[in-house]
Amino acid sequence: MTKKEKFAAFVDYFERNMPVAETELSFETPYQLLVAVILSAQCTDKRVNLITPPFFEAYPTPEVLAVASQ
Repeated sequence: MTKKEKFAAFVDYFERNMPVAETELSFETPYQLLVAVILSAQCTDKRVNLITPPFFEAYPTPEVLAVASQ
């Protein structure tokens, strides 16, 4: 079996046997997902979902967050 065939068999196995990973985090943009994932490393997804709406209201984009004073 060639390397390409081995790789194809590997990918095929995972596509057939592994479910699609999903998250409990609430997000609408890649920026929001990134922030939520970073926060979820420190607390529960449930807690992250409670605090991110006001956070994203105050800092809706990375650019706004980058120039924030606090």
